[in-house]
Amino acid sequence: MRIVICEFMSLDGVVQAPGGPGEDTSGGFAHGGWTAPFFDPEVVGGTFDDATAKADALLFGRRTWKAMAEAWPGRAGDPFADRVNSLRKYVVSGTLNDKDLVWENTVRVPGGEAVARIRELRGSPGGDIVVMGSPTLARTLLREELADELRLMIMPVLLGGGKRIFPDEGVLRTLELVSTVTSAKGVNVCTYRPVPAG
Repeated sequence: MRIVICEFMSLDGVVQAPGGPGEDTSGGFAHGGWTAPFFDPEVVGGTFDDATAKADALLFGRRTWKAMAEAWPGRAGDPFADRVNSLRKYVVSGTLNDKDLVWENTVRVPGGEAVARIRELRGSPGGDIVVMGSPTLARTLLREELADELRLMIMPVLLGGGKRIFPDEGVLRTLELVSTVTSAKGVNVCTYRPVPAG
């Protein structure tokens, strides 16, 4: 299985709270919902449609999973909602219990076992495992070299601070730009794959 990370990203690399004002205000973040002026169903929406069409599973951190679990189960009949609701979902969490897993087809991955369990999943046969949002998890996957593809929807806005996905421990990692598409609203959808070292 390939791990594909899909992220809304500002020009200064911020991924925090793209969907709405109350989504994630940690650290005093006050720009929740910043993607709305730049969203279009064809290019930006199409990126998620394409990613989930090739997915056999979704992988989330706790905060993103909770936000998605509140948003999508009630939207039956929408093709994207039907797809994400039907897919197997993994949530990395040290605090959720199995009784909290109210979103259909969700499996909890204990936080302390996450890297080992995700490595096992990635080594099993199947389609893609898609990560949406989940900046802490995405950063761990990149640091552990478990991400096979990055799909970044880079929006023409500077947020001045907030959560980012890139590791900052000083390790050089080279990526190959596989494709880029620009929307009419100035969003660059860039697909990157890691270049193996050596």
